[in-house]
Amino acid sequence: MDFSISEEEEAIRDLAHQIFSDGCSPEHIADIERDETGDGFDHALYASLAESHLLGVALSEKFEGSGYGLGALLVLLEEAGRAVAPLPLLPVLAQAAPAIQRFGTDGQKQRWLPGIATGQHFLTVALDELGNDDPSAPGTVAHPDGERWRLSGEKICVSAASSSKRILVPARTEKGGLCVFLVDPKSPGVKLEESRASDHGRQFRLILRDVTVEADSLLGDPQSGTEIVESILNHTRIGVAALQIGVSEEALRRTAEYTATRKQFGRAIGTFQAVTMRSADGYIDIESMRSTLWQAAWRLENDLPATQESAAAAWWACEGAHRVVHTAQHLHGGMGADIDYPIHRYFLRATQLAMTVGGAGRQIATIGGNLAAH
Repeated sequence: MDFSISEEEEAIRDLAHQIFSDGCSPEHIADIERDETGDGFDHALYASLAESHLLGVALSEKFEGSGYGLGALLVLLEEAGRAVAPLPLLPVLAQAAPAIQRFGTDGQKQRWLPGIATGQHFLTVALDELGNDDPSAPGTVAHPDGERWRLSGEKICVSAASSSKRILVPARTEKGGLCVFLVDPKSPGVKLEESRASDHGRQFRLILRDVTVEADSLLGDPQSGTEIVESILNHTRIGVAALQIGVSEEALRRTAEYTATRKQFGRAIGTFQAVTMRSADGYIDIESMRSTLWQAAWRLENDLPATQESAAAAWWACEGAHRVVHTAQHLHGGMGADIDYPIHRYFLRATQLAMTVGGAGRQIATIGGNLAAH
């Protein structure tokens, strides 16, 4: 297992860092949050990533991508987390795109992947349901109707739903199977209800009432549903872990900078042992997050079972990031509670990302369930 960053990935990191640094200031993020007419995303910044060929780093060259693989995508996500960028990179690049590239038909790949790589459209996924912790056993149902399907059910916490061309929706069939469908959010019978997430981003409840989807909207084949959902979950976990590393590293960097200049009792507070030890614990958490992330990514990249490893990475992404951003808030004192000061955004983003994968408890349940099954 070689977890070192390649030259190509290092170049991607540097380019992404430059783009995010130039186009993602705290003031600009605040302006986007206050804009009630938009969808909460920075489309100009997204276009800059597309023009720099960063959106397709993990996609095949056949689909306008660069073919650098999963590691390059994780490097990009780390930098996005560092900038707390208001972009739908997780649902589009880490969830929807890998599922279509691996399981989609030739027609589905040609229709959707080039547009993702060039930034022409978003795709997202709808995994969560109210009162159901298992996306592979959804309450949403799909009934065959000749050459078509009819879907009914509800999904919650769907990111970028109003801006996406298609939403990947897992649904169970009458015979107890599991299928994943590409649903047009503008189809008759589809309703979106908007709400605000912990980090002020927009999320949606997706309501499906006897929604008709064509046969070519079935992702892959009817027998692949369970494998597709498992793959999406694994990619979701490591995508969140990569984002959390960026969030946590930047929160800790800002904290080190602040405590080195903030003086109390005639000396910088960063020289106090308690402050130093909490910062050191944060560094250990980040390195633990990094190690578990790249182990899980290596297994996914090599087509090895990775549910346990991705859940371990997600657990560290939830627990470790929580400790780091809590430390950042605490060591900033009263400044940490000032919403005009940027450090609070890292706390909010880390909290929201943890909830995206169901929190640390769901990861422990996943690991325990797999251990019991084997």
